Amino acid sequence: MSVDPAVERREVHFAGRVQGVGFRYTARAITARHPVRGFVQNLPDGRVRMVLEGAPSHLDAVLADVAAEMGRFIQSTDVTVRPATGEFSEFQIRR
Repeated sequence: MSVDPAVERREVHFAGRVQGVGFRYTARAITARHPVRGFVQNLPDGRVRMVLEGAPSHLDAVLADVAAEMGRFIQSTDVTVRPATGEFSEFQIRR
């Protein structure tokens, strides 16, 4: 499968009081407004992991919107940029 080189993957870990506050559902609502794909899930250590693929400008917009809407719950954000894999067909919440 060929992946558009203008598309990148970002793996984002949010720490703070990010579980039990509607974070995943808010993230899904935000991504519905942007042409991105991937998933969001709670981690056993209390963090939330979000994996996004899309054009860098769209990924920037999603992360800015998440910070604007959920910033009061986020203590830190760790972002890793990787090449996109093209494995996602939509954005979903994972358990």
